Amino acid sequence: MKVETHLRMATGDGVNSYASNSRLPMKALLKTGPIRQKAIQELYSSCLLHGTSTLVIADLGCSSGPNALFVVSEVMSTLRAYIGKGTAEDQRHAAVEVQFFLNDLPGNDFNLVFQSLESVATEDMAAAPPCYVAGLPGSYYTRLFPCQSVHLFHSSFSLMFRSKVPDDLSNGTHRNEDNIYIGRSTPPSVVQMFQEQFRKDFKLFLTLRHKELVSGGRMILTFLGRKGEEMLMHGDVDSMFELLSVALNILVKKGRVEKEKLNSFNLPYYAPSISEVKALIKEDLFSIEQIELFESNWDPHDDSDSNVTLDCIRSGQNIANNSIRAVMEPLIIEHFGEAILDELFIEFSSIVAKHLEKLKAKYSVIIVSLKKAIL
Repeated sequence: MKVETHLRMATGDGVNSYASNSRLPMKALLKTGPIRQKAIQELYSSCLLHGTSTLVIADLGCSSGPNALFVVSEVMSTLRAYIGKGTAEDQRHAAVEVQFFLNDLPGNDFNLVFQSLESVATEDMAAAPPCYVAGLPGSYYTRLFPCQSVHLFHSSFSLMFRSKVPDDLSNGTHRNEDNIYIGRSTPPSVVQMFQEQFRKDFKLFLTLRHKELVSGGRMILTFLGRKGEEMLMHGDVDSMFELLSVALNILVKKGRVEKEKLNSFNLPYYAPSISEVKALIKEDLFSIEQIELFESNWDPHDDSDSNVTLDCIRSGQNIANNSIRAVMEPLIIEHFGEAILDELFIEFSSIVAKHLEKLKAKYSVIIVSLKKAIL
């Protein structure tokens, strides 16, 4: 699997597209709003103080659909309200413009993103600073910007994806039989490979972004993680992908999928614990402004705080078809072909429904707010 080519969300705006099924990431965006708004106000004030003419913001892993432009709209509405609170003299001198970069891999549906831009440019934006939006295809595991040119990096529901499947898995040196990620039968040596790939990728990501951020620049990162150090806790994303592995194994038994095809399929993924994240953040590069974990129901349409799933069958369908399929469909088509899609997610829906009968499942979501050391 070549991640830069094949990893993308389901394109378009159809029933199974990511654009139509991104309510779970939207919940995280709403949860992290106050952190972003505070950072935006502080960075804008810093630009005014130091005579900087352009505030540069980059959204890494923006994907497509309504979420892709949510942060753009939020930035501009935050600045409009913030500037409006100032004196007339402050408003006359608010000459800072905003340059916004939307970044994702080249296979992302950028066409849909830019077709939606007009909805952001509404009349009530008139009091906000001028805003310019550009697309930036490329992996955030490479350099994307000139040195010390970006004020704020934002990334939501993206950094759990790795730059590649660990080499010894992709080349067949080690096998993760019957699994597509970390499952109960995954050998400890393979678990360590996923962990080491995370460490390499996250260290690289932090190093690259440190070079690109201005002194005192900020990063706000939100991604799926683990509630504790133990793997496969009920509700963590590890158990979600183990259930998808079970569904694929059912299709193997039916003769719909070749066993070798399944055994050669591993996800470029790792959901870390908070302690794993903290261990990689060097104090001489960044200070941790905030780091916390919150939980979000597997079913994106379930907004209750209850620990009981009222309709397991309906929730299983919502999770399978309105959440996981929108993320996994392109990878599955690339490796297994399109013919198994509907059958696979029917099986997966049923398996998830049975899983929810034990206890409501909730994702663990990690929020990290970092500030680059002031030079």
